[in-house]
Amino acid sequence: MENTKVQSEGGLNVTLTIRLLMHGKEVGSIIGKKGETVKKMREESGARINISEGNCPERIVTITGPTDTIFKAFAMIAYKFEEDIINSMSNSSATSKPPVTLRLVVPASQCGSLIGKGGSKIKEMRESTGAQVQVAGDMLPNSTERAVTISGTPEAIIQCVKQICVVMLESPPKGATIPYRPKPASTPVIFSGGQAYTIQGQYAIPHPDQLTKLHQLAMQQTPFTPLGQTTPAFPGLDASPPASTHELTIPNDLIGCIIGRQGTKINEIRQMSGAQIKIANAIEGSSERQITITGTPANISLAQYLINARLTSEVTGMGTL
Repeated sequence: MENTKVQSEGGLNVTLTIRLLMHGKEVGSIIGKKGETVKKMREESGARINISEGNCPERIVTITGPTDTIFKAFAMIAYKFEEDIINSMSNSSATSKPPVTLRLVVPASQCGSLIGKGGSKIKEMRESTGAQVQVAGDMLPNSTERAVTISGTPEAIIQCVKQICVVMLESPPKGATIPYRPKPASTPVIFSGGQAYTIQGQYAIPHPDQLTKLHQLAMQQTPFTPLGQTTPAFPGLDASPPASTHELTIPNDLIGCIIGRQGTKINEIRQMSGAQIKIANAIEGSSERQITITGTPANISLAQYLINARLTSEVTGMGTL
């Protein structure tokens, strides 16, 4: 603990906020029975620890305070996770202890400084702390933040967090940050082409009662594989029916609501439906644009549904979907 003292004398003992992304189970472990664990962490570390509201598969834990209180809070979380790992191992046959893993949520504008020129900073952190550090290549959905995953022994993680805090204080975020907010677990259900889909993350996944039907379909189209090896959550990935193409024409004045600003809406529809969607260039003298959708019949019907939903909301003035 020597160097915290040195750092606080060096004027680094300022208030900072660190955000962590956790799964429900991890959050449960931090909160503890009747909130006892988190209460103890708040009291002993002196840091403010806030946990985003429930019913999301992921939650954000925000730790705010002078740097030394943040390090204490982090240490308590890392040791608590290690304790959970040890407890879960006593019930299993695993012999090697998996590392503790924490996920920080960091504004993308600060990630460059964390990585350093040619990866020099992140390499130095890995070597000096012994922790594994990875910065996600993509931003978290609907935000300008990235996940930074740190794994290793609690001691290595604490050292690594200290170094990350130093970098974050030396290079504050540039511009406005759109914070990542986990989506609630209640997923909307979409009906398309006689099938029900739920939206999970960026994918439309056939609704549970549809899974079995789709699974049977997938099974008929592939050489038989033992059930254990297929992935029912994404049926037909290993056995996608032949791709087909469907064409639509859309009035020119409505094409904008489907494309969205800088292509955001059309990209969303592409991701959700899993279909390829090409929009033809405007033809002189024609008041319509051709849209070509390619993919499996299920992908196409979902893409059509999403396009129609966009049009309906535009025409009826319902605003965005």
